[in-house]
Amino acid sequence: MTEQQGDTQGGSERIDQANEFARMAAQAQRIVADFITRQQKEGLIESKGPFDVGEAFAEMTQKMMADPARVLQAQMGLWEDYVNLWQHTATRMMGGDAGEPIVKPAADDRRFRAPEWQENHFFDFIKQSYLLTSNWFLSSVKETQGLDKKSAQKLAFFTRQYVDALSPTNFALSNPTVLRETLDSGGENLLRGLSNMLDDLERGGGKLNIRMSDKGDFTVGENIAVTPGKVIFQNDLIQLIQYAPQTKTVHTRPLLVVAPWINKFYVLDLKPKNSLIRWAIEKGYTVFAISWVNPDQALAHKSFENYMFEGPLAALTAIEAATGEKEVAAVGYCLGGTLLSATLAYMAAKNDKRITSVTFLATLVDFSEPGELGLFIDEEQLTSLEEMMREKGYLDGGEMATTFNLLRANDLIWSFVINNYLMGREPFPFDLLYWNADSTRMPAEMHSFYLRKMYQENALVRPSGIELDGVPIDLGKINVPTYVLAAHDDHIAPWQACFKATGLYSGKLRFVLGQSGHIAGVVNPPESNKYGYWTGKITKDESGEDWLTGAERHDGSWWNDWQRWQS
Repeated sequence: MTEQQGDTQGGSERIDQANEFARMAAQAQRIVADFITRQQKEGLIESKGPFDVGEAFAEMTQKMMADPARVLQAQMGLWEDYVNLWQHTATRMMGGDAGEPIVKPAADDRRFRAPEWQENHFFDFIKQSYLLTSNWFLSSVKETQGLDKKSAQKLAFFTRQYVDALSPTNFALSNPTVLRETLDSGGENLLRGLSNMLDDLERGGGKLNIRMSDKGDFTVGENIAVTPGKVIFQNDLIQLIQYAPQTKTVHTRPLLVVAPWINKFYVLDLKPKNSLIRWAIEKGYTVFAISWVNPDQALAHKSFENYMFEGPLAALTAIEAATGEKEVAAVGYCLGGTLLSATLAYMAAKNDKRITSVTFLATLVDFSEPGELGLFIDEEQLTSLEEMMREKGYLDGGEMATTFNLLRANDLIWSFVINNYLMGREPFPFDLLYWNADSTRMPAEMHSFYLRKMYQENALVRPSGIELDGVPIDLGKINVPTYVLAAHDDHIAPWQACFKATGLYSGKLRFVLGQSGHIAGVVNPPESNKYGYWTGKITKDESGEDWLTGAERHDGSWWNDWQRWQS
């Protein structure tokens, strides 16, 4: 009887699996058909762009072949490392003391944290052989002589993408955690993972749109961005939200927050425990935050000037109408800070003194060294983007999100490939990743100006390098107290590039360097006691690295330092 029940149960499971495979096969056919239809409708935009690195790799190969002794030396070094690794592994397998590993992952490399990568001889060998080979690839590119700086950076970036993709953690048969899950679940994890991948392909219209967070886990206004506020003004580009102070004693001067428009404003109001906006109103500030529109083709003509007039300048007028206050303290984050700096220079030229202090959070104004993002801003890529934007009227936010994710591929791409597709799990509900996926579009006119004038020409940093409404923009005319926050591990606005702003403004300036990255370095509430920060005196013409050498490190959040400065 028991055997009969087992046969019945097994048969039922096989039928369920067959039905699931049939469902996925039909879904795959639908995805392919939709993809082909979209390609026929939209066409393909021919572009070399930054992803065409064939010429750069060909140049590197020529340079390497011109110095065969260096190539031979590098190959011999790799061979010696492998001999040492074989001896190390053989000693361990025979029960001997092999000593320290030949190579270890970087301290911040989370890929090899499962115990099998250290305890199992086989997986330890795979891990170390991968690290030796990937380090060899990266160092060979780095040490190639005769390459110009841009080509060297591009080659290093795409070599890293290549070696990251080949990590043994990204394959089911060489990842011990995936193997264990596969054995325990009878392969159900891989079946679920295939279903997840097909869902992502369908949602992306044939492109793999990896889910970082389940959109059903969060609802704006219910369990994310829940600080009470009201919209007091709106136009084509913004809604201005007012948040009332939660104290008996109130600061006279309101705060205006100019968030970036690549993502949504609520990065500073994710949850009550990490909301800078809530924290500010609990300190007695009246806060106004700009929420940018998600533009469609109808707003393709909106320019950088429009963003200035209909953004910060319109907000200042609305704040005065709502509160009667003519003076405002402004806070600009990332791209919002770049716009705010140009706005302040415009206001200085017009003798408009409504902004009495300014805070820049992870903001670039000098784009001479923009980090790896600069690899995506060359003439061919810009021309391609402009062609695409002319057809649509905007750049889709997903395009920018993909670029940002490539800068931290192991954390923002491959970790989700493992979790969603190999382990067959749903993404973990995380407020920051939900916000990260909630990207917005950018109008063609504005975005073209921003990429060309800032990233390609670095014109904002030059006096009269750009004009807004016929007014030459000179950042040196900004003469208000200025607080500049950068984040040490920022991959979008490198802190050394942010530091360059310290030599541009005329007002009294405080530079603070927070730990962590572009978001976590900013969204760092005091209660978390997670990351510290550095402060120090600024000396004329010193580099960021020189400044850091003499800076003092503090425990706790920069928020408290900023509050003392603001008061």
